[in-house]
Amino acid sequence: MVVLFTLFILSATVKILREYERAVVFTLGRFQEVKGPGLVLLLPFIQEMVRVDLRIQVIEIPSQDVISHDNVSMKVDAVLYFNVVDPERAIIKVQHFMPATNMLAQTTLRAVLGQHELDEMLSERKKLSVDVQSILDSQTEAWGIKVSNVEIRTVELTENMVRAIAKQAEAERDRRAKIIHAEAEFQASQTLVNAARILSSVPAAMQLRYLQTLTEIGAEQNSTIVFPMPIDIMKPFLEILDKAGKPATANGVLHGAAANGFPLTT
Repeated sequence: MVVLFTLFILSATVKILREYERAVVFTLGRFQEVKGPGLVLLLPFIQEMVRVDLRIQVIEIPSQDVISHDNVSMKVDAVLYFNVVDPERAIIKVQHFMPATNMLAQTTLRAVLGQHELDEMLSERKKLSVDVQSILDSQTEAWGIKVSNVEIRTVELTENMVRAIAKQAEAERDRRAKIIHAEAEFQASQTLVNAARILSSVPAAMQLRYLQTLTEIGAEQNSTIVFPMPIDIMKPFLEILDKAGKPATANGVLHGAAANGFPLTT
């Protein structure tokens, strides 16, 4: 009995704390001091201590039902990183600091995400994580807890919403394609207008363009060409007919050309 009583007294008196642990010591129920790490001696039956781990704790925030600002329902989960920086307040100010921090993180996550739209949650997830972390850090400061990081892991949508987002993305791609095509048509029309303006300034340039077009078309061996005959080309023939005293009409010239073996198609 003496040996057992001695061992009990020693276990209640001598405490060894690791480097990452601190002891919050109470004397007759009143806070005395924070001790550790290393060897800590207590007065049996008079003093008691509570161990506090100062390492960073990792808490998985369970999936939360969130309704965004644009009335989209989803499930969001996250990971919370925090550590105790003031063991005295972590033990005295809050009953159980780990579940309290977990519950506070859940409510804060729902409140912050509910103020943003779906597009912001999907594209600005890092910014939202920083907002949640700053709010939690300010609220847990009174408990002696430092929230170092909050990471939003998953934003889970319903199947109907996933299909709606896919349709929206497809419509956005179609819109961009049509805009690019319209811009290309506009640039091409501007170039054509500039070319027409240059060709109209010099009458001979238009004739050269006709001849170049004929050369390009003539590269095909099996082709039927319907080519308009400009009236400017017919003017010399009209002048000759006028001098000869014949009717100076385009139809007469065309019939005469056809009679002489020059088939023309208009």
